[in-house]
Amino acid sequence: MTAPAQAPNDARLHASVAQLFVYPVKSCAGVALDRAELLDTGFDLDRAWMVVDAHGDFVTQRDLPRMALVKPQIKHLEVVLRAPGMLALHLGINEVDSPARVTVWKDTVDAWDMGGVAAQWFSDFLGRPGLRLVRFDPEVRRLASAQWTGEVQAPIEFADGFPLLVTSTASLAELNTRLAAAGHAPVGIERFRANIVLDGVHAHDEDRIDELVVASAGGEVRLKLVKPCARCPIPNVDPATGDSTPAVLDALQGYRADPRLDGALTFGMNAIVLAGTGQTLRVGDVAQGEWRFD
Repeated sequence: MTAPAQAPNDARLHASVAQLFVYPVKSCAGVALDRAELLDTGFDLDRAWMVVDAHGDFVTQRDLPRMALVKPQIKHLEVVLRAPGMLALHLGINEVDSPARVTVWKDTVDAWDMGGVAAQWFSDFLGRPGLRLVRFDPEVRRLASAQWTGEVQAPIEFADGFPLLVTSTASLAELNTRLAAAGHAPVGIERFRANIVLDGVHAHDEDRIDELVVASAGGEVRLKLVKPCARCPIPNVDPATGDSTPAVLDALQGYRADPRLDGALTFGMNAIVLAGTGQTLRVGDVAQGEWRFD
């Protein structure tokens, strides 16, 4: 991690993109990328698939922490899922089976079921009969909350609420310092399921960013950071074992109770795309922007 590039009271942000992640199957492990294509819904293939129960309601690590052990690999025309004790499951990126109707949070949308083999694979590995795997229907328009996006209509796929999540290496370092002081081992950034991890800023400076401008090779990308990310128990799940312990949220409780969200524990900022759809972000890209002074 490089040293922060500016003091907190400097007029402009100067940073770089340290890491990029996509999460093809909602609540399963992520994929670290050197480059990621930006769509108006976020990164290509991010939360494009989702596991649902027999009633079509989405399931996550909140209830099934073993989902963290499902590791995707993105290939040219398919996503390959692997999990301990299971044969690999191959998902054709452009292949679906039959229509489905599913619910993610308060939104009930049309989707595409991925068929019986995928359904049995997840049901067997997660130990819950009746699970299905579904693909987001690109003809469906699901929008982020206008309470936070204002006049901008920000489409999303199966993400919880916003196209992208931004955090920083310094924020993770601050958390790990506090975990160490409490006698706990450090944790990795994968627990926080960010899409963009910034370097060169102070801990939780992302909270104060208004617009983030990334100089990609093909042109400028403009993101607006609109809402702090309230944390459920998923950061407590060890991605290597699927076991959950309270250490991470306990540590956040000591310094990240956020008055902007009535005391919820926050880590990272949700972002929407203002410009740059179709551009490719790369690790190492320079990022600049303006601070928010509320």
